[in-house]
Amino acid sequence: MTDVYDRLAGVTGLSGTGQERPPPLFYRILMRIFPPLVRSLTNVRYEGLHNLPRDGAVILAGNHTSHIDPIAVIMGSRKPVRYLAKSEHFNGGITKIAMLTTGQIKTNRKAGGGGALAEAVDVLEGGGWMGIFPEGTRSRREEPPFLQQGKTGVARLGAKFPNARIVPLAIIGAREFMQPGKMKIRLFAPVTVRIGKSISFAEWIESPEGGSMDEEKLVNLLELEPEEIQIKMGEIYRNFTDQLMATIKLMGAP
Repeated sequence: MTDVYDRLAGVTGLSGTGQERPPPLFYRILMRIFPPLVRSLTNVRYEGLHNLPRDGAVILAGNHTSHIDPIAVIMGSRKPVRYLAKSEHFNGGITKIAMLTTGQIKTNRKAGGGGALAEAVDVLEGGGWMGIFPEGTRSRREEPPFLQQGKTGVARLGAKFPNARIVPLAIIGAREFMQPGKMKIRLFAPVTVRIGKSISFAEWIESPEGGSMDEEKLVNLLELEPEEIQIKMGEIYRNFTDQLMATIKLMGAP
């Protein structure tokens, strides 16, 4: 079904810039030094590290309640992970330095994320690892449940790269480690990053428990009028995203 998935990737409307985006050298060096240090100085623990793929393009998708979420994920992955970061983080100071030296991707939410998604496509085309918070932003809820409905960008990227591994993550305790809007850090507050089994978009869409679409159904979809294809794909993206968020919730995301 390779040809079918190539066509499916085409209807996502996503394309890269054509530029190679390897992680900066500083980031690669940091990944050799920083993770053991962070683990020794904090109470961050990881479950399911064996579920992390060894190679190839990977999308890490988790819940988001604290500024430390991406750091916790990166430290557990021990590989350079790129995130879509809001443009304010690039305005100056230590956050700008951190964003630039680790190759994070600047996104302007008010102007739309088209340019940022193009860079994300570049990363995945190069076999890199992308980190995504499907909720789109940190949860602002004051009481649990904190988990919000996911946005469908993660499904769209999955359809663009149907064989990339999509890994669900449940990050537990991060809000207690560092609460939203506060700079105080409780260094030894327990944080657990639970890593689930990965799945590709191709596996999901063929699965009876997922999209339940065989080659014939996919071909029929792709032969519809463009407007109808986008409507159907929107439904598929939503179903995938809802199932992904349900998995993250079942894994213990608060």
